[in-house]
Amino acid sequence: MGAMTTEKGPAVRIHPWLHVVPDGSDGSGVPLGELLPVPGRTYVARVDGREMADVDGVFQQFWDGLRLPDYFGWNWDAFSDCLRDLGWLEADHHVLVVEHAQAVLADDAEEREQFWGIVLQAGRRWSYTKRPEAVELGRLVVVASCDTGSAESLTGLLKTL
Repeated sequence: MGAMTTEKGPAVRIHPWLHVVPDGSDGSGVPLGELLPVPGRTYVARVDGREMADVDGVFQQFWDGLRLPDYFGWNWDAFSDCLRDLGWLEADHHVLVVEHAQAVLADDAEEREQFWGIVLQAGRRWSYTKRPEAVELGRLVVVASCDTGSAESLTGLLKTL
C-alpha cells in the first residue's frame, strides 16, 4: 500500500477498496470518471464532504446518496449497520465517492474518526465475498476525493484507523 502514480497524477491506495485521490480540479489529480465502473448492476453514490460539517449532515448526505432505508435510525450504530448491509440496493457492486473528503466533520476530530472508522469497517466487510466457485473482490469501493493539499493528511488518518 502506498502511492501510485497515474498519467494524471498521484493517488494513494489505502486498501484494495479504498483510495485517496486529489480531485483533479487544479489539473494535478485523477478525474473521478476514470475510476468509476461502467453503469449496470453497480450502484454509485456520491456524497459531498462540504455538506457533512456535522453528524446530521453526514446522515443526510448518505440518506440521499445511498437511499438509506426507512428504518435508518439516524445514529452511528444505524449508519454502521446500513453500510455493512446495503441489501436494499439492487446492485452487485457499490462505489462510494466522498467528494471533498477533507471537509467531512473537519472541526470534530472524534466524530471524523468515528465516520471513517465505520466506512473502513464497511469496506472490509464488503471487500471479499467467499463463494463456492471463487472469491469475489471489491463489492464496495470507496474513493475519498480531496484537494491536493489535504491528500497526505487524509491518507495519514486513514492509515491509523
